[in-house]
Amino acid sequence: MALRAIRWGWSRAVWQRLALVLLWLGHGVWVLLGPSPARHWTSLVDALSRPSQSLATRWEGWRAARRDSGQTLAATRAENARLTQELAQIRTLTAQQAPRLAEAEEAKQLLGLKQQIPMALKAARVIFSTRPATFGGLILDRGRDLGLEPDQGVLVPEGIVGRLWSVSDTQAKVLPADAPNASVAVMLTRSRATGVLQGLGSGRAAIRYVSNQEVVQTGEAVLTSGLDRVFPRGLLVGYVGEVAQGDLELRVIVNLSAPLDRINTVLVLPSQPPLEVQPPFLAPEPKPQRKWGTP
Repeated sequence: MALRAIRWGWSRAVWQRLALVLLWLGHGVWVLLGPSPARHWTSLVDALSRPSQSLATRWEGWRAARRDSGQTLAATRAENARLTQELAQIRTLTAQQAPRLAEAEEAKQLLGLKQQIPMALKAARVIFSTRPATFGGLILDRGRDLGLEPDQGVLVPEGIVGRLWSVSDTQAKVLPADAPNASVAVMLTRSRATGVLQGLGSGRAAIRYVSNQEVVQTGEAVLTSGLDRVFPRGLLVGYVGEVAQGDLELRVIVNLSAPLDRINTVLVLPSQPPLEVQPPFLAPEPKPQRKWGTP
């Protein structure tokens, strides 16, 4: 098919006018751009591309910051995991060493107690406790092999524990001071009134045979009186927790100071100790003799 020539419906005058307008436009552009138009085009292109360049720079900076933050977060998490593992190891080691440290501290206190009491004290370990039972007690790992005998007093640095109830070849049973069938001769520190301590269980005991005329205060210390010849005078028993008037005597409730449920090592007093233990005698230091003629 033959292509038909496209004809514009403009006249010759219109084409002349269009050419004249294009000529004037080209002349105006040449005047505006000057003799070096490349510089202006470059400036125009730079101005038009500046927003896109700024946007690209911000985008790249955001991606770099996010990448760095991700690396920092990963490093922080790794450090936290390492510290958590080290803390768990330290806690495990501390838990493993805690019993040994407690035994060492208890042994240190027992040694100090032996130095304060100038008597032949013997040490034994508690291997079992039957205290939850009504007439329960503490089982020691030593017996006749250590020269132990029934009715010897048992104490710890916090106070008295009780007395030996039965002794076998290699073990001994301690009757604690809070047992219902236990008794200890005691006295009050302020009034110096004496009585007999009878156990009530759960670390408590009552003092019998204290007259209503005596003045007893809550918190007053209770000491051994030495009259039972099991404990010497002056050992701590506990502190008064309650005081009430009775028909014939005061009702005095004592909270024992020794932690009977948390004892690992005890000291055993000798049989028939003296009524009162005096501190060891220390001879005075000799004074230097002054020579004649010296000031």
